[in-house]
Amino acid sequence: MSTLLEMKNIIKRFGPVKALDGVSITLQKGEILSLCGENGSGKSTLMKVLCAIYPQGEFEGEITFEGQPLTATSIKETEALGIAIIHQELTLVKELSIMENLFLGAEMSHFGVLDFTTMYLETEKLLKQVKLAVSPSTRVGDLGVGQQQLVEIAKALSKNAKLLVLDEPTAPLTESETEILLSLVQDLKANGVSCIYISHKLSEVKAISDHICVIRDGKHIGTRLAKNMTTDDIITMMVGREMKQLFPREPHPIGDVILTVSGATAWDTSSSNIKKVDNASFELRKGEILGISGLVGSGRTELMQCLYGSYEGKSTISVCLDGEYESIGSSQQALQLGIAMVPEDRKRHGIIPIMSVGHNISLSGLDSFATYSVLDTPKESQSIESSIDKLKVKTSGSELAIRNLSGGNQQKAILARFLAIEPKILILDEPTRGIDVGAKYEIYKLMFALVNKGISIIMVSSELPEILGISDRVLVMHEGEIKGNLINDNLTQEAIMDCALSEGVAA
Repeated sequence: MSTLLEMKNIIKRFGPVKALDGVSITLQKGEILSLCGENGSGKSTLMKVLCAIYPQGEFEGEITFEGQPLTATSIKETEALGIAIIHQELTLVKELSIMENLFLGAEMSHFGVLDFTTMYLETEKLLKQVKLAVSPSTRVGDLGVGQQQLVEIAKALSKNAKLLVLDEPTAPLTESETEILLSLVQDLKANGVSCIYISHKLSEVKAISDHICVIRDGKHIGTRLAKNMTTDDIITMMVGREMKQLFPREPHPIGDVILTVSGATAWDTSSSNIKKVDNASFELRKGEILGISGLVGSGRTELMQCLYGSYEGKSTISVCLDGEYESIGSSQQALQLGIAMVPEDRKRHGIIPIMSVGHNISLSGLDSFATYSVLDTPKESQSIESSIDKLKVKTSGSELAIRNLSGGNQQKAILARFLAIEPKILILDEPTRGIDVGAKYEIYKLMFALVNKGISIIMVSSELPEILGISDRVLVMHEGEIKGNLINDNLTQEAIMDCALSEGVAA
């Protein structure tokens, strides 16, 4: 194989801070190189340098592509050379068709007239290449997230990509969608397309990579053959210390029943004939971590939204908290009763991106900082700084806009917001999605510290190792119903999946 890309001694500064400190990587033609590192380590910044999102002149170092110096000043120039990046946040226009998205800004024409026939046929060819069996005229907004990801790859291929950069491509995908995407990346490799793959899912990294490069605190820690590395090797290089276990399970006392949910039912927002949750009932004990598992679409999130009073459609639910029946019609009422929820999509429903880290943390507890409707700013600031310190939120200051934090630190800031109100019950919906192993470990440690204080936790997760590693008991959902109530004592992934796919109810 010949060398496709070399990045030598790349330095990128944001003010006095070095986000990249002399990072060097090499990529061969037809190779898959995975970049691993904790959130904020510099992986995405390095790729933004490569794709000229940070153009020539805004960084130090040298880049060579296909043996020629790369001195691009815009992403349009790097795309023209065959470098395509697919960001974690997809950039498709959902109101347009697949064909319109693929050729947006690069429309084909004949004598000044748009050539729809050629674009349609070319789209069909690209969709076949990414194994997506839909019409080119399909509206992108009508596709699932996994299908949209494939459309993004088709769009990159339409620009004759020689190097494809994938940044956390499988974070929102189901297991089957992930398998399709990984198979596609392997097919592209076989056809000579090189790939730089960024993921926190180390099993994927091991399965797909030729080489693995680890970056920590903006520095290149090392690049090794993937076949010679274990998952523990990767984690140790990423966090700078040996982690003997990913799930720091701790013994903790579990008390009496604190919450009883009965007959929870939620109807689909677009059809009154479809139930997203169907007569679900369960109990939660004081100091317990209750895991909720099931396939995507099983009703896990909708059940939690019913409990938290945030489900947007029609729903019914009976809630008994501390022996008292309560009516919860809004998240505000839930918070007043001591029920808090960290949502699945932190960017859409968890944070206010333009607000500061501090104001995002204090948002839910403003009443406690006010006297006669006048905000006690020093009291608020003291609480914010205490929360940042307790949860080890990495930020240059509480006034920094929260959108500038890494995903793991945004998650910790949201947790800090709800912990400040001292809830009895904390609902965590996909609490570690898109977060690196180091930040995951810290969140798990925090969860066990909370249950040791008597707080009860309900955790929704698509990651079966996480469910098994953290939960005391597991509820398994299937098509809106609770099909299993399983004590986590020698419980296996197979037992959970059997339950998730079965028609019968397991006690």
